[in-house]
Amino acid sequence: MAKFTTIITSILLACLTIGSAYAQYPEPYQLGFQEAVTPVAERMHDLHNLLLIIITGIALFVLALLIYVVIRFNEKSNPEPSTVTHNTPLEIMWTLIPTLILLVIAFPSFKLLYYMDRVEDPEMTLKVTGYQWYWGYEYPDHDGLSFLSYMVSDDEIDTQKGQLRNLSTDNVVVLPIDTNIQIIVTAADVLHSFAMPSFGIKTDAVPGRLNETWVRITKPGTYYGQCSELCGSKHAFMPIEIKAVTKEEFEEWLVKAKEEHA
Repeated sequence: MAKFTTIITSILLACLTIGSAYAQYPEPYQLGFQEAVTPVAERMHDLHNLLLIIITGIALFVLALLIYVVIRFNEKSNPEPSTVTHNTPLEIMWTLIPTLILLVIAFPSFKLLYYMDRVEDPEMTLKVTGYQWYWGYEYPDHDGLSFLSYMVSDDEIDTQKGQLRNLSTDNVVVLPIDTNIQIIVTAADVLHSFAMPSFGIKTDAVPGRLNETWVRITKPGTYYGQCSELCGSKHAFMPIEIKAVTKEEFEEWLVKAKEEHA
C-alpha cells in the first residue's frame, strides 16, 4: 500500500510540475510547447488551448452520439427500421452549429495573424540570412555589426559552459529584452526557415525576398531553434542560439562584438 501511495504521489507531483519543466530547448519525452517568452507565443498558446477545448467537446459529442445510435438503433432494440429520410430542423442545426464553431475559431485566428505579422515603430532590427548550412546575422542599427553562426561540432562541445549537442553555436545572437525587435529573414542559396519555438516565430527564408516578423522577449535566458525547411544534406545541423539579456548588458556586448567582428 505504501508503495502504491508513493507512485500516486509521484504522478501527481509530475502533473503539477510539468508546466515548469519546459525549458528553452526540446526535452526528452517532452509533452506540450516550450515556455512562451514573447507576447506572440503567449497568444499562440492561448489559441491552442481554446482549440483544444473545442475539439475535445466535438470528440466527446460525436462519441456520445455514436454510443446512442448503437444502443438505440441496433437490430435488437429497433427491429423495424425507420423510413424517415429528411428532418429539416436537424439539417438546419447540423449546418448552423459547425458554422458557428468555425466563426469562434476564425476571429481569434485572424486577430493573432494580424498581431504577429509585424510591429509598428520597431526599436531595433535584426537581419537573418540562411546559408547552406549556417546562419548569418546583421544588426543594421548598430554600425552594421554582422557575423556568421555555425553549429558547435560534437568534439568541441563544452558542457561546463552549458553547450548542447546540435543546438549550440560558435557565435551566439544577443538581443535585449523588453524591446520591440523587427526580424528580417532572407536566404542566399535555397529555402530555409527561421524557427524559434519559445518566441512563437517560424518565418521562411527565401532567396531574393525579405520576409518580416518580430519579437519582444520578456525573460532573460538562452533560447534555441533550428532551420525548419528541408534545405539539403546538412539541414539538421544549422541551429539557432539566441541569448536574451538586459538592455544594459546588450550595450556592453555590442562594444565587445564590434571589436571581435570588425
